[in-house]
Amino acid sequence: MSKNLILDKLEGVKDRFEEVGRLLIDPAVTSDMKRYIQLSKEYKNLTPIVETYKDYKNVLDNITSAKEMLAVEKDEEMREMAKIEIDELEARVDPLEEKIKFLLLPADPEDEKNAVMEIRAGTGGDEASIFAGDLYRMYTKFCESRKWKIEVTRAMEGTMGGFKEIVFSVSGDGVYGILKYESGVHRVQRVPQTETQGRVHTSAATVAVLPEAEEFDIEIKTEDIRKDTYCSSGPGGQSVNTTYSAIRLTHVPTGVVVTCQDEKSQMKNYDKALKELRTRLYNLEHQKYLDEISQKRKTMVSSGDRSAKIRTYNYPQGRMTDHRINLTMYNLPVVMDGAIIEIIEKLQMAENAERLKVSGL
Repeated sequence: MSKNLILDKLEGVKDRFEEVGRLLIDPAVTSDMKRYIQLSKEYKNLTPIVETYKDYKNVLDNITSAKEMLAVEKDEEMREMAKIEIDELEARVDPLEEKIKFLLLPADPEDEKNAVMEIRAGTGGDEASIFAGDLYRMYTKFCESRKWKIEVTRAMEGTMGGFKEIVFSVSGDGVYGILKYESGVHRVQRVPQTETQGRVHTSAATVAVLPEAEEFDIEIKTEDIRKDTYCSSGPGGQSVNTTYSAIRLTHVPTGVVVTCQDEKSQMKNYDKALKELRTRLYNLEHQKYLDEISQKRKTMVSSGDRSAKIRTYNYPQGRMTDHRINLTMYNLPVVMDGAIIEIIEKLQMAENAERLKVSGL
């Protein structure tokens, strides 16, 4: 892409940035909370592009000034200084242009959202439940390292440990944009705790990552929700099996059902269940968007497809393989202890490179 084309695009971004800044102090906008929130997010997303644009334009202007001085300057010492300055400035141009290309890629509007994660034991019986528990611990450790907050909505424990199913929300900065790469089937190859013969088995667990819907994202009519209460089961103290604190919400038009029994308070369980219901209805539409863009791109690194086999954890070899980008790492204990950011960053790089090809930037 030519420098003039880059500058033209960046000028348009800067104009929009300034326009959004003016709108954010417009009384008509500040009184409309939904629009104000949308514009605030847009302003935040445009800020790094505009800051890089200023840096890029400043470098180009300084190169022009140094070359003009070089053309008329007679003093050899001054000419040498100008040449050094030009070399240093020109060395910054290509890296800045590469950074700008990535910044100009359309941002996924969901990336800044919190996320709802669902881990389910797949094939492998009790060992699959134990592995689902291992994955939950891995994500817990990862979220703790980033100071993200985890809140369990519901959990169904396995008979030998781990979870048959666990659903939890993760809140923090840019959660979904990072965790979305974890959606899919995770396989484990190891000698199960339940196996006495010492044979390596293959088990699996499914991970689904959904962008958490905010109150303004989707409107749910009260009359479309059927609410049922029942006694909680499992750990929880004296209130278990004695009070109707567990909540089941059914969205009648779509048939979507969510339950929550994590809290002792019926009201808190209702709020959690409603949040998850909102997220699941919102994601019915979001999946249509993912399906649409997956048809345009050869390899979807973050497709949200929970049926796609994405990763294998081989314990005998201490190996982790991500099948989407043919990445193999021999540090499995570290990975299972939550050190997955390197994997995610490589997936992000692969996806961005793919998006650059499609965009023609």
